Amino acid sequence: MAVGFQNQTDSQNLGSVVSVRGGVVDVRFDRRLPPIFSVLHAGAEGKIIVEVMAQLDASRVRGIALTPTEGLARGMQVEDSGKPLEVPVGKEIMSRMFDVFGSAIDRKPAPQNVQWRSIHRAPPPLSARSTKSEIFETGIKAIDVLVPLERGGKAGLFGGAGVGKTVLLTEMIHNMIGHQQGMSIFCGIGERCREGEELYRGMIDAGVLNNMVMVYGQMNEPPGSRFRVGAAALTMAEYFRDDEHRDVLLLIDNIFRFIQAGMEVSGLLGEMPSRLGYQSTMGTDLSGLEERIANTHAGAITSIQAVYVPADDLTDPAAVHVFSHLSASIVLSRKRASEGLYPAIDLLQSSSKMATPGIVGDRHYNLAQEIRRTLAQYESLKDIVAMLGMEQLSLEDRNAVARARRLERFLTQPFFTTEQFSGMKGKLVSLKDSLDGCEQILRDEFKDYPESALYMIGAIGEARKLEAKLPEAKQPEAKRPETKKGEANKLGAKQPETQHPETKRSNENEPEPQKTDPQSKAATASPHES
Repeated sequence: MAVGFQNQTDSQNLGSVVSVRGGVVDVRFDRRLPPIFSVLHAGAEGKIIVEVMAQLDASRVRGIALTPTEGLARGMQVEDSGKPLEVPVGKEIMSRMFDVFGSAIDRKPAPQNVQWRSIHRAPPPLSARSTKSEIFETGIKAIDVLVPLERGGKAGLFGGAGVGKTVLLTEMIHNMIGHQQGMSIFCGIGERCREGEELYRGMIDAGVLNNMVMVYGQMNEPPGSRFRVGAAALTMAEYFRDDEHRDVLLLIDNIFRFIQAGMEVSGLLGEMPSRLGYQSTMGTDLSGLEERIANTHAGAITSIQAVYVPADDLTDPAAVHVFSHLSASIVLSRKRASEGLYPAIDLLQSSSKMATPGIVGDRHYNLAQEIRRTLAQYESLKDIVAMLGMEQLSLEDRNAVARARRLERFLTQPFFTTEQFSGMKGKLVSLKDSLDGCEQILRDEFKDYPESALYMIGAIGEARKLEAKLPEAKQPEAKRPETKKGEANKLGAKQPETQHPETKRSNENEPEPQKTDPQSKAATASPHES
């Protein structure tokens, strides 16, 4: 129990409502003033729950309602519970779904023989933390190769609306929950109720709900509830780490909604806002939650958090504050999503503190750096290609562009969680297969393969199998870029192989190739006109 709360051995501490302004409730207590974070009950059967946020004077407190305040009026009686907000912990909560108050919301009986712990807890001391660094594989090629995650660390999925944050988070749950021995806790903060229902059914169908706990404070709930649900889920995770000595995977969707709820609570309490309307205590509020996610000698809490970025602006104060707490930042790109390159990860903006030779090894590190250099070179050449075409590039630059485009397509991947929408079976790729595939592409072993052969596959061997099944489709696609007029002048004798038969007669030595183009066009156009 939090410091400052004492067991109530005497009669109840009762007060009365002084004022109600939306979710802000002022209560007068003549006998004893409740401490900060005390839970107050009001209304019929005490169903209206208020958390004390401030002591105004010697007899009045101000609290934020964690439930709707319909029916609450001045003069109504309020009861002080004498304790802070608590949630159940223990083995009996496994495979269950809870709200911020620890009440089961999966239409099953409340769990028995559980402990109740305060959600307000201090982070583990520095002496209790572990400094061991270990890679946490996800089975997703783009993440494992370029943005490796840390076991016991925090990773963020940054992106605007509709770029695939929740889909990527759900895919990570599917890939990792069946391959690790620890517990998984999913915390939904301010997101859609539909997504929570779909995830719950999906975990049942996958048969992995037995090692999972879900805690929800959805977007239809008051800001006070959304502001505390993250701490409630973290309290359960700390039990499994500290008492059960198990590794815990904590998935949060969406940490921005936590900041947004804090902004609403701050505004309701009348505090002065900072830049862009965020609460002035945003850094403190976020640190109080993030610093509890730690790797200790007893166990580790590995956290993956979706972070909504308003208007795709990564300089937004909320995104900036979250960046500072993470060991890996995965940035999702709307441009890549529009091109159909899923997962839509911006491979140049995403980064990880684990991508060092001492942790991932020399081969992995050198490959990742070479991939980034190739993609960066392609990015710098995109404007030239768009305006002047590929024929204006040097041979070295054209090879670099070809490698980058094949790497981009190889790092796409069909997901298990989107099989019903895409019609493609999901793929789980090991880190070794991902590195081997990238290395072979960089060595130009797939320069004669069409880009489409590398799109939405798993391991690189699938591209060879696909080409073996469709040998007749390989030649036209490989030669298609060479049919441009500008490249015909440069490639000389090799070019006529893909041209119309009418133009093959004198193309090699003809001084003015422009004269043959109208003839070939006329020859090909006349059948369609007739």
